[in-house]
Amino acid sequence: MVTKNRKQFRRSRIKMRIRKVILGTPDRPRMSVFRSNKQIYVQLIDDSVGNTLLSVSSTSAADEKINKIEQAKKVGKEVAEKAKSAGIETVVFDRNGYLYHGRIKALAEAAREGGLKF
Repeated sequence: MVTKNRKQFRRSRIKMRIRKVILGTPDRPRMSVFRSNKQIYVQLIDDSVGNTLLSVSSTSAADEKINKIEQAKKVGKEVAEKAKSAGIETVVFDRNGYLYHGRIKALAEAAREGGLKF
């Protein structure tokens, strides 16, 4: 852990603290968010068997010239639509150690507007 920089170490500590409490089930999967510098990715995961039920990313919309917040909103709406079609109504939100701010907040609010409950 010494080789990681301070932000990565801090995020890994927060991530471990969150993950010991949050657990996805088949009825209520874990909605895990990963944010890179350019893209944002979302997975719905059933932790009881370790399966990814569905995944959505902003790479499909990378051709469009929209800012990152709008990208996150688009991904949030898309994941809500796919979850609804798969019969998933409620999820457990896993922000993956990121602060609930900016793109993460925009994605979560768009998913709630799309009909997901968490």
